[in-house]
Amino acid sequence: MTTLFTVLHLIVTVLLIVIVLLQEGKDPGMKGIAGSAPDAGDSFFSRNTGRTKASFLSKVTCALAIMFLITTLVLVIL
Repeated sequence: MTTLFTVLHLIVTVLLIVIVLLQEGKDPGMKGIAGSAPDAGDSFFSRNTGRTKASFLSKVTCALAIMFLITTLVLVIL
């Protein structure tokens, strides 16, 4: 049983690292030097529709983080 959760934990860990690395940063980069806002051109409603790549990656990250927490707790208890 411990081996199963260890393998599951490793898989979730690698997936979590990959998903976090796929996300774009919120840093404005060179646009920040000119004083423009980091989200210039994006309104609240167009950015958070739930259909964007950023929204999908955020939801997957949250699900993987919960799975990581659960597998960690199970491994500690075992």
